[in-house]
Amino acid sequence: MNRKTRNLHFGLFSAGLFSFYLLTCAIALSLSASGQDISDFDRRLKKIKEEINLLQEKLQEEKQKETSLLSQLNQLSLEKKLLLTEINLNVAERQKIDKEVARLRGEINSLRQKLNQQKQQMEKTLVSLYKYGRLNWADFFLRADSLTSIIAENKRFELLVEHQNSVLNEYLRTEANLNESTRQLETKRRELQKLYDQAEEKRQALENKERSLREFTLRVQRNKLLFEQSIKEYQERAEQLQALMDKIIKQEVTLPFRFVPFYEKKGKLPWPLIGKIITHFGLQRHPQFNTVTLNNGIEIAPVGQDRTVRAVHAGKVVYADNFQGYGDLVIVDHGLNYYSLYGHCADFLINKGDWVQEGQPIAIAGDSGSLKGLCLYFEIRYKTKALDPLQWLRKK
Repeated sequence: MNRKTRNLHFGLFSAGLFSFYLLTCAIALSLSASGQDISDFDRRLKKIKEEINLLQEKLQEEKQKETSLLSQLNQLSLEKKLLLTEINLNVAERQKIDKEVARLRGEINSLRQKLNQQKQQMEKTLVSLYKYGRLNWADFFLRADSLTSIIAENKRFELLVEHQNSVLNEYLRTEANLNESTRQLETKRRELQKLYDQAEEKRQALENKERSLREFTLRVQRNKLLFEQSIKEYQERAEQLQALMDKIIKQEVTLPFRFVPFYEKKGKLPWPLIGKIITHFGLQRHPQFNTVTLNNGIEIAPVGQDRTVRAVHAGKVVYADNFQGYGDLVIVDHGLNYYSLYGHCADFLINKGDWVQEGQPIAIAGDSGSLKGLCLYFEIRYKTKALDPLQWLRKK
């Protein structure tokens, strides 16, 4: 290797060509490893997207049904839940990007530290190379004590050059990775800003939908004809629920664990929701329209911020889906033909087929299918017969 070749690396620095060399030798950094298991975020995003697709299907089915007050109410409730689920998706996507941004920032800091260390290492090596470059070969031979010494010095020089090439290539890879990480960080920041903008649009759309829902329920409550029509439709839905209960009873399950029989818990059951009763069981007369209605259950409005709906007794979830007139409805089979029903839910915390224990959270109270706003519809049944829940719940 001649002197001109040995001095090339130092010339790159002194002539300002190193930056150009870095650009031409840039190596892209792969940030996503292939073959890995899907992340918790990805599983969560997949689940939310599946919920959105299911809600969109239900909404399309609802739109195709014959127009009725409860159909309009259910459609508004589904549209509201769809918006809420899309907002949840937006939040999950933002959380995932936030995590990626934090990782990229940490990676960038590490790469910058690594670059500084490599730069210092190269500077030391370049000083040595530069000294070799300034040493005349004739002087080198005159100063050498023997042929062995000449060969040894030459070998050390070659190793020094090889080491410099290795460090330089590593530096190039590190800087290329740093540039790629920085580029991806900026991309993630733009994605994040876009998601925040979308979240604001969804929030405004949700406010508009909630306002439409409130206006609809107020119009029904204040108009006698509309109110009587809604009562008639609710009675029709109650008959459909009765038919559903007939099917469920035929599929009665035996609980796989020891439990206190439901009938022994009369007057001792925990309340499904912390709140106050706004609709009582049995025949009720409307104070304004003088209309008499038959209620198979009670409605409980939550008090405070806690909207958690809890199972009143151990059992198996035999139904967890939307049911027109009752909104999102959960039915729990407690064995021996006893059932509890939880309607107007905003979200399910369990799935059909799950086994639940007494006091276990099963849903979040909402206003789906409700003309009275945020509340829980609660029923207790023996076979298909509705029982007065207040005779079974603990006295307050």
